Amino acid sequence: MLQLTNINLAVTIVLTGLTAGLCFTWGNAVTPGIGQLSDKGFLEAFQQMNRSIINPSFAGVFFGPLFGHLLNVYLQRSTLDLSFWLFTLAALLYLGGLVGITIFKNIPLNEILDAADLTTATVAELQDLRKTFEKPWNMWHNLRTLSSTAAFLLTVLGALIK
Repeated sequence: MLQLTNINLAVTIVLTGLTAGLCFTWGNAVTPGIGQLSDKGFLEAFQQMNRSIINPSFAGVFFGPLFGHLLNVYLQRSTLDLSFWLFTLAALLYLGGLVGITIFKNIPLNEILDAADLTTATVAELQDLRKTFEKPWNMWHNLRTLSSTAAFLLTVLGALIK
């Protein structure tokens, strides 16, 4: 069982780090970069990125840590030591702060954007869509970034003191 615990912990740390890194890069470079585009250019770019990010690699990096964090908590449940509580907090942050926000906040905004026919939209419609989408999406994304980064740090700390 010790081997499964260590393997799961290592995989969870790596995948959570990748997710936190993706969130950081998206919020630090991608959205500010495309934020400089015209309304139509911004919306088209975001629409295409949202469509292309849904792939098996992304799914593994995004959902893998969720299962890894839950398994960490389960495997450490008998100890109730500090590492157990750090793993539990990391799991809650990942589940609520990344997965929950993604499902209940960012994806609905992505769906609004995806449903828009940007080729026929007027300038005013493009402006309204961007106002509806950009600021709320970035706000929720910043919370995902903080949550995934905190989950990563807590998991590493839990592993170090385990």
